Amino acid sequence: MTEVSPDQLKQAVESQHGGTATFVQAVPVHEVFEGKTVWDGVVHVFDLAGHPKANRAYAWSYEIGDGRRMFFAVLHTPQIDGPRKAVQAAIVAEARAK
Repeated sequence: MTEVSPDQLKQAVESQHGGTATFVQAVPVHEVFEGKTVWDGVVHVFDLAGHPKANRAYAWSYEIGDGRRMFFAVLHTPQIDGPRKAVQAAIVAEARAK
């Protein structure tokens, strides 16, 4: 899997949610559902300044074909309190959108 730079993910956070993102760490996440891997990658954690509701965000991307990428930027909330929960929330949101 080709990873993108923290700077690209920082731009995704700032363009999707506003504020100023500062890279904190990269966390590997392996998410399994019903015995199958549904996500295996690295989630970047950012501190977020200037956002009215969140002071942290989680971001990652994956290749969707033809060299294109889908970027995810999920805000920290009481329910989404870490990288794994951010991935889980994105998976649920994508499933509901289909």
